[in-house]
Order: sequence, then structure tokens, then C-alpha cells
Amino acid sequence: MKSRALFSMVTVGLALGSLLAVITVFSGCTGKVEAQENPVTRPEVPIEPGQTSRPKVYFTADISPAGLMAVYNALEQQPSGRVAVKITTGESPNSNHLRPDLIRGLVQSVNGTLVESNTAYGGRRASTAVHKETARAHGYTAIATVDILDENGSISLPVRGGSRLTENFVGAHFANYDYYIVLSHFKGHGMAGLGGAIKNISIGIASSEGKAWIHTAGRSRTSPWGGDQNAFLDSMAEAGKSVVDRLNGNILYINVMNRLSVDCDCNGNPAAPDMHDIGILSSLDPVALDQACVDLVYAAPDGRSLIRRMESLNGIRTIDHGADIGLGSKTYELIRL
Repeated sequence: MKSRALFSMVTVGLALGSLLAVITVFSGCTGKVEAQENPVTRPEVPIEPGQTSRPKVYFTADISPAGLMAVYNALEQQPSGRVAVKITTGESPNSNHLRPDLIRGLVQSVNGTLVESNTAYGGRRASTAVHKETARAHGYTAIATVDILDENGSISLPVRGGSRLTENFVGAHFANYDYYIVLSHFKGHGMAGLGGAIKNISIGIASSEGKAWIHTAGRSRTSPWGGDQNAFLDSMAEAGKSVVDRLNGNILYINVMNRLSVDCDCNGNPAAPDMHDIGILSSLDPVALDQACVDLVYAAPDGRSLIRRMESLNGIRTIDHGADIGLGSKTYELIRL
């Protein structure tokens, strides 16, 4: 695999008593980033064309219901109307999906409905009836109503500015909600390399046929198999942009970096994580949020396995393509809470 230079800017505000210390880290890596105990300042990454400021990404190391509420409140959003909270219900009790006890407070504070979509590959989430039973077994129906977005089929969203797709297929219930909170477990993935906010608004919100459509870059609505890898990765970013365009600002994103397995929550028997938990991050920009998570993995002293998974499948390409098509920005300001 060809090495690729990854450049990022991270600005971290640390409150130390009454003193605000601002540490600016500019990192450039080819293949990997070594963690630095005393980071040095490197040449500034320019603001991307059309940007007047860098999107904010909020971070806490407190992986708890209180920590989740802290990063949510930092965004200063006020969702109104019917609020959907997009989660992944997990394939089996062994999967690393976000547990109900962690998310209960946030979901109930916004009177949210937990939403998911059926899979395109079989398993315990391939049909609405079985998927709802899986959600019940995993404890989600005890904290909120669960809605399978494609229970009644699909609707089409236009893809603007894409090179792989011209439309995206999401569950017909997608249009029933006024605001989306995208609550993602950041981790590795056996096909996409990594899974975070962009994957959750593309593959995650896509209907079963939409998942096949994305995986094959618009070649099939019935089978997800046999597509080109880079075309699939680009298609995720393009499908995600169609969702963001339709919601017109009525969306926010939270990534939880715990149980950092190389495998996704669709895997019923994932590899055990071999790195430490990192924290919870939030943003109004899905590209910035996923890029910040990637940067934290590269900076971790024990992130080698997850880095290998991301690089082996070229997973960061989805983030790159998202920035190229205007889904978001790879440069950001990281604010520690």
C-alpha cells in the first residue's frame, strides 16, 4: 500500500485553574504517527478554501453518561420537533455497540427516538422483526422507542457533487424526523477500515438496498458484494453528504472512542481491543470529528492494530473524499472539556 501523508491541526484548550494554556500541535505523518510527550509546533496547515474558521471538536476523557452530556451540551444546539438518535444496535451481546446505560440520559433529555436501518448481509438485523428483537435484547427498547427506518422501504435522496453516486437510498421513515443526533461508536471495520460519524450517516442511515448501492458504488441495489474498494469508500462520503444536505443543519455528531476493536459492531465476535479507551468527541462537522478520532488513534502509544486496520483498507480515504466534496473540513480546533 502506498504511504500517504496525513496532515492535521489540533488546537487544545486546557483550563488549569484560572490559567488557560493553549497547545497547538501540527502533525505530519507518512505511514504512522509516533506519540509525542512534548509536541512541537510545525508549519501551520492553511484554512481550507472557503473557510473563515476551523470547525470545533469537543473532547472529554470521561466516558460516562455525564461525559456524553458534556460534549453534547458544548455544541449549544437545541434540537426541536421529532428528534432521531442514530445508533448501531449491535449484532450480538459480544459486539462493542454503545450500551443503553451510557446513552440513556442523552436520549431521554431530547425525548429522542432511537433509529436504525436493516442490514444487507443477513444476520440478526436483516429484517425489521428480527432487528427489533435484537434491539430489545440489547436493552434499547427499555430506554426509548426504536424505529427501523426502512421498515416501509426506501426513499431517494439526490447526491450533489459526487463522482460515484447520483442518488442515495435511505429508509422511508428518515423523513419523519426533524433533527438527527448521530451517536457513533468509533472503531475499526473489516470492510471500511474505520467506522465513525461518516459511516453512520451513510451506511448507517441507508436502507438495506441503499447499503448495497453504496457498497457497489451504484451498481446494485440487491447485493453488497463485489464492488471496488476505493469506489465504496468514496460512495460512503457521497451518501453521507446527501443526508447532511437534506437536513440543512439539523444534525450533530458524537463519537465515543471506547472498546476500540479493529472490528465493527456488526461483527458478532469482534477481536478484543488491544488499546486503551480514549474519550468522547462531538462536533457539527462529521469530517472534522472523524479526522480528530483518527489523529487521536495515531497519537496513542498502543494504537498500532487499529492503525494497521485503517491503513490496510485505505479507510481514511472516506474522510479525504468527504473534505473534497464539501461534507466537512479536515482541519479543526480540538477543545478539551
